Amino acid sequence: MTSRSMIDRMLGALRLQSDVYEEVEADQKATGEAAFIVVATSLVSGAVNGVLTGASSGFFGALGSLLGWAFYAWVAYLVGVKLFPGPQTKSNWGELARTLGYANTARFLILFELVPGLRAITRLVVAIWVLVATVVALRAALDITTGRAIWIAIASAIAQLVIIAVALTVAAAIFPM
Repeated sequence: MTSRSMIDRMLGALRLQSDVYEEVEADQKATGEAAFIVVATSLVSGAVNGVLTGASSGFFGALGSLLGWAFYAWVAYLVGVKLFPGPQTKSNWGELARTLGYANTARFLILFELVPGLRAITRLVVAIWVLVATVVALRAALDITTGRAIWIAIASAIAQLVIIAVALTVAAAIFPM
């Protein structure tokens, strides 16, 4: 099987094509591509935010997105592989990170927020698109059903929020302002 170009994979990810997510899952070289997508979409989002509000998230937004992507992949790995694996689940962090990175491709569409009157609808469409792509990515990486992928996406998001809340609480106690 020949692999597609990064652009072809991104278009396939946008189309929610399971075979593209399966290809990305299997290609260890696609981890850098997935990281590029996460960073680039964060920079696009920061630039659009800067144009619209004057407050750009820029470098720190991209760094935060990169760390958030890696952390979510780690949490999804723990939840989907270690705690609640499906009968066919054989995966690792890299497979999850690659597919979840490609699931962020729709965030490039944030550019449409610059069109007057499209800001709210663009945010909604992009958020839903990334959510659905995340489910497709989890389904591919973990070899599970759509229902199980939805459950793991929700459980991973909740676990990530709890871990972040605890970390912030501990940090606030150690470094009071």
